Amino acid sequence: MSIGLIIFLVAAIGWHIGMYGMFKKAGITPWKALIPFYNTWCIVEKMKLKKCWFFFQLIPIAGQFVTIWITIKFVEHFGRFGFWHHALTVLLPFIYFPYLGFSDNERYAGELVVNNYKKSAAREWIDAAAFAVVAATLIRTFIFEAYTIPTPSMEKTLLVNDFLFVSKSAYGPRIPNTPLAMPFVHHTIPGLNIKSYSEWLHVPYTRWFARPVKRNDAVVFNFPANDTLINDEENFGSKRTYYQAIREMGRDRVWQNFGDLIITRPVDKQENFIKRCVAIAGDKIEIRNTVIYINDVAQPFPKESELYYTVQTSSPLDEEELQSFGIHTDPELQETMSFGSGIYRINMTPGEMKKVAALKNVMKVEPTLNPVSSELYPYYDTAVHWSVDNYGPLWIPKKGVSIPLTADNYIRYERCIRTYEGNDLENRGGKIFLNGAPATSYTFKMNYYWLMGDNRHNSLDSRYWGFVPEDHVVGKASLVWFSWEKGPRWKRIFSVIR
Repeated sequence: MSIGLIIFLVAAIGWHIGMYGMFKKAGITPWKALIPFYNTWCIVEKMKLKKCWFFFQLIPIAGQFVTIWITIKFVEHFGRFGFWHHALTVLLPFIYFPYLGFSDNERYAGELVVNNYKKSAAREWIDAAAFAVVAATLIRTFIFEAYTIPTPSMEKTLLVNDFLFVSKSAYGPRIPNTPLAMPFVHHTIPGLNIKSYSEWLHVPYTRWFARPVKRNDAVVFNFPANDTLINDEENFGSKRTYYQAIREMGRDRVWQNFGDLIITRPVDKQENFIKRCVAIAGDKIEIRNTVIYINDVAQPFPKESELYYTVQTSSPLDEEELQSFGIHTDPELQETMSFGSGIYRINMTPGEMKKVAALKNVMKVEPTLNPVSSELYPYYDTAVHWSVDNYGPLWIPKKGVSIPLTADNYIRYERCIRTYEGNDLENRGGKIFLNGAPATSYTFKMNYYWLMGDNRHNSLDSRYWGFVPEDHVVGKASLVWFSWEKGPRWKRIFSVIR
């Protein structure tokens, strides 16, 4: 269990235990303090606030301020109005609430003491807003951050509309490159379509208590190919990158057609992606017929990973039976496709594949192999034929390790050396120049990682855009705290991510 997850659990348990004691002192049935949202409903009722304040909590972003204001008001009913009491309420409630709830020196004073204390409503809101900004910034920077799964690239390990907590402490908290930024938003102010940060102050890559990413971790990271982008999410953005457009259309044509939309972003403001780390710094990765080999050792598929299989049958498959296995048959999802003559293509986990293979009318099941592609990193010409299912071998750069600057290594590691590590690199007629001087080797300054989606045939990942540098790593996906698909997915709530 990661440090970030432990901190979150300790904070949540401490908060609810404290509320239990505070409810008891306030004359509210104590067990009600343990039920999320219902506890704040009880507080609103006890303090005789308008019921609309409870529902205001559900408003994105602004709701956090409302919740903090409600808890501050509740603390004031214990006769605690000072700055430090409010600071403890916002920043250390998991310590302060148990004290209020169980200390013999504290009691619930009720409306009388609140009515006798004079403080303007504006002052209350300013206090709540200031503390909320500070608390949210510290928590999101150093401990954990909420994240929502937007695409099926990690299915079925993680599902669309899974709500996650991402541990920032798992690999050490990363200091923002652009600390002058609007809180609670990533790179763009909603509704205004302008950037939410200033690059006037830029902090070099700094990570406190740094720890390396481990193989098979589910990692949230800043999308490396998003440093330059065509700012048109409908057709480009992270769906079709600037660099992909350059390869397809040529630089001059791209700038001629989309120059007004081309922007750059610092590392910490690039789009957040989530994938599984399948290879770490110093590894050699190779994919042979869909199986990943790390340092020539075959790796097992993640339990809930998906892969397209070709299924040959003697009679049609039963859709209801497939659905009972957990296989999607909705035509719009294109997870199950029939080609007639008893041939199907189905996206399945290893467990689902075994169930299908065991059906009486199934004659053969084998992975569907994709053709070679020139769209795969490092974008070799036709002399090298790689596909998403037969890829490599490729060595993952490691900090402090040197490589010879051969023509092949120039192609493979040019972006690492030039873009991620800030060097001037040129190939002049077969001779490599590093920062203006002839060079025959290069020593890497950072560790790099190879990340792939568990939905192996429906994931744009390192096979398409290459290595993820350590300074792009945001944190480790630790816990699904909520999940939704036409209603709550109850079995996924508070499940640990593996």
